[in-house]
Amino acid sequence: MAKKPQILLLAAPETSASVLYGLYDVLMSVGAVYLDMVIGKPGDELLDVKIVTANGKPFRCIGNIPVEPHAAIGDVETPDAVIVCDMYTTIYDVPHGRYPREIAWLKAIHAGGALLSSVCSGSLLLAEGGLLDDHRATAHWAYRDMFQRHFPKISFQTESVLCLAAEGDRIVTAGGVSAWHDLVVYLIARFCGYQVAIETAKVFLIGGHAEGQSPYAVMTRPMESNDGPITGSQEWIAEHYATANPVEKMVERSGLNPRTFSRRFRTATGFAPIEYVQALRVEEAKQMLEMDQISNDDVGAAIGYDDPASFRRVFKRGTGMTPAAYRKKFQRIARIAQPA
Repeated sequence: MAKKPQILLLAAPETSASVLYGLYDVLMSVGAVYLDMVIGKPGDELLDVKIVTANGKPFRCIGNIPVEPHAAIGDVETPDAVIVCDMYTTIYDVPHGRYPREIAWLKAIHAGGALLSSVCSGSLLLAEGGLLDDHRATAHWAYRDMFQRHFPKISFQTESVLCLAAEGDRIVTAGGVSAWHDLVVYLIARFCGYQVAIETAKVFLIGGHAEGQSPYAVMTRPMESNDGPITGSQEWIAEHYATANPVEKMVERSGLNPRTFSRRFRTATGFAPIEYVQALRVEEAKQMLEMDQISNDDVGAAIGYDDPASFRRVFKRGTGMTPAAYRKKFQRIARIAQPA
């Protein structure tokens, strides 16, 4: 019998049980469960799936859920693929130096021919190891600023749920924790074929995230405590985002010349001033579209856009969806969360 493709799940105490065990359940079922459900007779498992950690010892992951790894990373040969599960860190806490053994191992097995993939914050390990340098990559949208500040050689793709830009170099990154759905379908198709991937998706009702991350992304707005004029501008625009000529007014209030203001604002926030205003307005519009019943044009006017076309253009650029499509999607979620 031919050797099964081996996929290793790299985990740590900072890993979500939903990601680790969700991946494990789906990958272990490939080839077996679909036939069992359709004809009442299980097929052969097509993948060799193992959970690995730095030391191979039992531990508890997020939520105090017990995990018993199959092996330590030093005890396994180069696999066909590794999935770096999410390893949670706050948006302020770059995990430099936290996973040296794991990163060294990832670099070694990648050099040996393994495909590396990551879910959510798992891409931070690939980033720290330099494996994503000069590539486009993704993680959860909340880590955008962290990547831009600490890993400038990486082009962070906020909108992507599954980023295949570095696929040719055997690296694939996935966005938020539920993006493992998209990643697992990709890996099954790659190692077992398209039809098996479709069958597995049918078993688990995995539909993917065709619209990307952008509709879910929320603007992160950390206040820059070391630059008083910029912090003051952030505080002011948070209450006056609908005002006319907002950037001009922020510059006037700051006492800085426009060029200096723009440079310091970008350094502090990661946004150009007008981008910041637009992102803030879109966030306010999203909240209104999610819950309110006023017209789309009235939403645009309420946040500072008298021209409906301008509102639709800015909103779609920020979310990947028109205001009408966004309203339909998230009010449907609201009805599920708050049934009549």
